[in-house]
Amino acid sequence: MVGFVIAGLVLAVLVLAYVLRPLWRTRPIAGFAVIAGLTLATALTYVAIGTPAALDSAQRRAPETLGDAITQLEAELKRDPNQVEGWRLLARARVAEGEPAKARDALMRALKLMPDDPDLLAEAAEMRAIAAPGRQFDAEGISMLRHALEVQPMHQRARWFLGIAQRQAKQPAEAARTWEPLLTVVSGSTGESLREQINAARGEAGLPPLPPSAVPTQAAGAGLKVKVTLAPALAAKLPANASLFVIARQPGGPPMPVAVEKLAAANFPVEVTLDDGDSPMPTMKLSQLDRVEVLARVSSSGNAIPQAGDFEAMAKPAGKDAGTIELLIDQVRP
Repeated sequence: MVGFVIAGLVLAVLVLAYVLRPLWRTRPIAGFAVIAGLTLATALTYVAIGTPAALDSAQRRAPETLGDAITQLEAELKRDPNQVEGWRLLARARVAEGEPAKARDALMRALKLMPDDPDLLAEAAEMRAIAAPGRQFDAEGISMLRHALEVQPMHQRARWFLGIAQRQAKQPAEAARTWEPLLTVVSGSTGESLREQINAARGEAGLPPLPPSAVPTQAAGAGLKVKVTLAPALAAKLPANASLFVIARQPGGPPMPVAVEKLAAANFPVEVTLDDGDSPMPTMKLSQLDRVEVLARVSSSGNAIPQAGDFEAMAKPAGKDAGTIELLIDQVRP
């Protein structure tokens, strides 16, 4: 590398001396100053952004072994440690080399860069368990899995690993409850295998097995009944052809609804029943949540995204046995 710098500087001096010959002959001091200044600028630019390693044939050569690839990848991550996918790739390479502890450390570096990514949280928690004695999930790994489910409640790997961790901790009833919602999103042999694991956990907890065709307990129910009323002060201002959105979403979670119905904003009060058929996401159903937030909004544009001027009702929390949820639309969105 030092030789590369010296050669580059010598070449810069020779080129500048040739280009600036007229100035050098008439004003040698000024010519020398210009050459020195431009050479220094070239050197500083190289130090700041230069990559002579790219000219090294060893760097350009494709790795012949996994060990060579790991060495090159580690060198790249040392140069630029803010590459999430680089750390994940390094972790997978370390697993292939039979080094789970180093894979765990690489994933923890990636997690520092993306601490709220559910896929990465589940992957890092799994690797912590693989690297641990007895493949036990530790407290930090369990915390990662719970955080992943806070971000994405139906993240399949996070739910599966959390259930395993709960069984390891002698909490079979909790493991069964964690796994049961997955029956609504898996099928075939996967569903049958999952049901076997759930029934095994229920058996350890002294609970009866799930009925052969049963959906999870928390997936049962006839839906959520909602009655929406429009305040008289806003009724006179109701736009023609406006749309009414009745929405259920996760409390404190992402804005994407777990159930939504769109109706004509007319003939208030309006009564609707939200159920799994109203879910815009196949991996997240209303019945999979114990509690939700219910709200209603009148949109003159018919757009589901909230906009200034929309009429709104204050969101209300609701459980499965809440009866009829009554919402009063009496606010105008600023």
